[in-house]
Amino acid sequence: MNVQTYCDGAMVELVGWKAKVYDVVRKLDKMASADKDKVVPLVNDLHIIIEEMGDRLKRLSRECPTEWAPDQEALETKTTHLKRKWEEVWQALSPAEFGG
Repeated sequence: MNVQTYCDGAMVELVGWKAKVYDVVRKLDKMASADKDKVVPLVNDLHIIIEEMGDRLKRLSRECPTEWAPDQEALETKTTHLKRKWEEVWQALSPAEFGG
């Protein structure tokens, strides 16, 4: 797989993550302040990870390096971290807070 194909696929996945986080943020806007306090730091972490991944993917797409395995490994590590952080968000919320 070449770097451009990888970046294109990773960007699609990243857009999906952005949509998920946006949905959570919209729902958080409707919650009481006390309930938000336990989740907002986790959601902020998600934003940071997504931003870092987007920046790296844009750089890879722009530079198109011959050797990009270290970048791929870093992105895969960030994706794993993003998934773990996502689980933390859902564990911090009760299903009733999101109509579940």
